[in-house]
Amino acid sequence: MPEGHSVHRIARQFERHFVGETVAASSPQGRFAEGAALIDGRTMTQSRAVGKQLFLEFDEALYLRVHLGIYGAWDFGGAVSRDATTRASRGRMGQTGMRGAADDTVVGEHEDSLASIGAPRRTRLRMAEQETETETLEGFPPEPVGQVRARLLTETAVADLRGPTACEVIDAAQVQQVINQLGPDPLVDDPDEGEERMVERVRKRRTPIGLLLMDQSVVSGIGNVYRAEILFRARLDPHIPGSQLSDETVRDLWRDWRYLLGVGVDTGQMLTMDDLDEEARARALRSRADRHWVYKREGLPCRVCGTHIVLEMAAARKLYYCPTCQR
Repeated sequence: MPEGHSVHRIARQFERHFVGETVAASSPQGRFAEGAALIDGRTMTQSRAVGKQLFLEFDEALYLRVHLGIYGAWDFGGAVSRDATTRASRGRMGQTGMRGAADDTVVGEHEDSLASIGAPRRTRLRMAEQETETETLEGFPPEPVGQVRARLLTETAVADLRGPTACEVIDAAQVQQVINQLGPDPLVDDPDEGEERMVERVRKRRTPIGLLLMDQSVVSGIGNVYRAEILFRARLDPHIPGSQLSDETVRDLWRDWRYLLGVGVDTGQMLTMDDLDEEARARALRSRADRHWVYKREGLPCRVCGTHIVLEMAAARKLYYCPTCQR
């Protein structure tokens, strides 16, 4: 499932290529025909992510709300650009260290552009949990491929939505109702206020912290990968009830989530290992197997203590942890 960093990156793509443009909206699949008709021909005025929720605002205060869920993805095509992801994976991104700011240059000005200067080329970029360039487009706009729930089209770019959990047109009051049910997002909320909200929501619950971090009403954007990695980085037992944690422990979790979310948005990868040398960082950006402390490493030795990583089911989701480091 796409986690918070992916949705923020998708919002950034819409900000770059759709905001300020008149959008032709349609539903090739047919399931979103009524909603598409409401925003067809309108100008997109804002693109915003809150946790795993995407809100695309159109004139007259109509919003397209999208939650990708487990299977959802956006395919962008036309004169669109990548950002840091490709340069990072090829080792051309500024190596400032894990806690340094990533280069945010618009890639359309460089050789990694999907429509590079001097040799115009239109392509399709799929953005979900992972980001992949899937094909070069011979014409524009391309024909929809597969079950496209919603298509948003401008003169130069197209975005096709497939497989979302939620796709609806709502008004400003309904947007606020959705946001009111969400926990704080480090990229949206004031950091100090968000921290206090998370402390309050965790400390009053007897639910294990491994479940609370996945509860979008407690904190926004954390999914299975970040849950496992944040808990390991804190050396925290996922089974401890939130009510038994100290305020400072919860504050540390918030601050680490804020940091990791920033890394994810900058690089396009859920890169959770710190202090990597240049070779190890390049390897981690290329391969998930070299990117995480515990996620999907069940049965393998812990990178710190050598104990085999444990996998168990928690609320129907896979939970990974080290029984020695996290006790």
